[in-house]
Amino acid sequence: QVQLVESGGGLVQAGDSLRLSCAASGRTFSTYTVGWFRQAPGKEREFVAGIRRGGGAPDYADSVKGRFLISRDNAKNTVYLQMNSLKTEDTAVYYCAAASFISSLKNQGRYDYWGPGTQVTVSS
Repeated sequence: QVQLVESGGGLVQAGDSLRLSCAASGRTFSTYTVGWFRQAPGKEREFVAGIRRGGGAPDYADSVKGRFLISRDNAKNTVYLQMNSLKTEDTAVYYCAAASFISSLKNQGRYDYWGPGTQVTVSS
């Protein structure tokens, strides 16, 4: 069992940066692949970024490539999402999720655990 809690959201202006954190309980967090997703009002939840349990190249949605950076610190049981050059269209509730076994990082149905989410609002 893994419990996830996101933090770091808030209200910022376009062009600003934020760093989200996903803190996990459990000593086996390093064995999970972790993804970040977001859901804007009136839209479906979408993939943002993911990082595999064994490392390797992270994956990003095209809309955030070059602006967002995902990383993990297994010693702290935490995954981070550094968000730079924020745009108003990045406004959403951001969720982190953990998967034991997954092929495509974008496949939401394969994630076993989800956090409650943190709100990110980017004003113009």
